[in-house]
Amino acid sequence: MTGGAVDSLRIDRLVTSGTFSLDGGTWDVDNNVWIVGNDAECVVIDPAHDPAAVEAAVAGRKVTSILLTHGHDDHIAAVGDVRGRVNAPVYLNRADWMLWENVFPGTEPDHAIEDGDTFDVGGAQLVALHTPGHSPGSMCFTLASEGTVFSGDTLFQGGPGATGRSYSDFPTIIESIKTRLLTLPADTVVRTGHGDPTTIGAEAPQLDEWIARGH
Repeated sequence: MTGGAVDSLRIDRLVTSGTFSLDGGTWDVDNNVWIVGNDAECVVIDPAHDPAAVEAAVAGRKVTSILLTHGHDDHIAAVGDVRGRVNAPVYLNRADWMLWENVFPGTEPDHAIEDGDTFDVGGAQLVALHTPGHSPGSMCFTLASEGTVFSGDTLFQGGPGATGRSYSDFPTIIESIKTRLLTLPADTVVRTGHGDPTTIGAEAPQLDEWIARGH
């Protein structure tokens, strides 16, 4: 970590389990919940499945925002409960609000996220990147001071997020990864929505392989 106020910053990973449903199918999934902050305040990224576990991981800190990488139900279904427990505003790109409507009919997130939006926490700054493809409103969040990016379901160890279901598109996700993520420094740690982290340098050489296989 770099000097100054960011010395106290930490990134906590909580793995929660539940289901993902779309297009009439349901699958068991494990999700990564990322909590970024210091001893006083934090941001929660994708508080999935288990509100009590998320609240426990927050450990009484002030939650300045709940950031959603996209609107699929495995990432957002617990958000209503989490929002009530930690009293924090929820941010989601407006292009995914139709997915929110499927889970929370007649309601809206507190705020829309747009490309380039910044979120300050614990002396550091998260920057929002619009990376459509897995869903129209998919977002990633870079944390330059820590050399990391929270990629949601856009980029995983071994390839792009799934694009075989409604509202997703393979050429679009490839363009997002190529222009918004693979341009980051090679040693950038990619903290994913599911599974183990990777790095930009580990994934970048595989781009042509992903394009050839089509997923």
